[in-house]
Amino acid sequence: MIIIGEKINGAIPSTAKAIAEKDADFIRNLAKIQTEAGADYIDVCASVEDSIELDTMKWLIDLVQEVTDTPIAVDSPNVHTCVEAMKYCNKPGLFNSVSLEGDKVDIAFAEIANTKWECVALLNSDKGIPKTAKDRLDVFIDLMAKVKEYHIDPSRIHIDPLIEMLCTSEEGISMVTEVIRGIKEQYPTIHVTGAVSNISFNLPARKIVNQAFAVLAMNAGMDSFILDPLNQDLMGMLFATEALLGEDDYCMEYIGAYREGIFGQKK
Repeated sequence: MIIIGEKINGAIPSTAKAIAEKDADFIRNLAKIQTEAGADYIDVCASVEDSIELDTMKWLIDLVQEVTDTPIAVDSPNVHTCVEAMKYCNKPGLFNSVSLEGDKVDIAFAEIANTKWECVALLNSDKGIPKTAKDRLDVFIDLMAKVKEYHIDPSRIHIDPLIEMLCTSEEGISMVTEVIRGIKEQYPTIHVTGAVSNISFNLPARKIVNQAFAVLAMNAGMDSFILDPLNQDLMGMLFATEALLGEDDYCMEYIGAYREGIFGQKK
């Protein structure tokens, strides 16, 4: 189970305010507490205008690296920003993200091919977001052809099956779980990731929906999550589900996370 901490993102109002005001302590604290909460990566997304995005990314990355050595996920819809932001990181992290839109995947894979960087890859293309599980798995096949072309081990790839709002779906998450299972059947070592909160947009009591989704997605094979690691109820649900699926020998990870205060008790 891989946790990608989502809190340093300019799309979040409190973080946007800190970025605008250059509140370095706020950013450092977000990096520190997400690490303490069990994040395996700290996502860094500026969400500012293009002209200042790279400079802002550098500022954020430097602040994160002052307080933690947790690897960074460089996050931008602009593949060139991610490529440049990699250079500011002290160690290999996560490239977030690529897709088969235009030449994004070639630009990114050429940069990470001979490194230890991992990469999030979305199942969309120049045709947009596929509407069926079959179409998404067809995009996955094309994407994996690129992975093979650049000699990247599948275990370094995190596939985002494209989690959409539950309230606009007539079939719940059946398509997403079908895609997850199809991916894992073809490549057991590949990771499947996504932003948990996407599922609950426009719904009340969103945290409950997020938790339920995480359980069902993990049962289908999802093993990498972009989420708020400070949400102890969600973190506890993930560790419990992992144990229930037989992926935690004698519940040692569950017990250890509880003792560390990651869930179930306030530090």
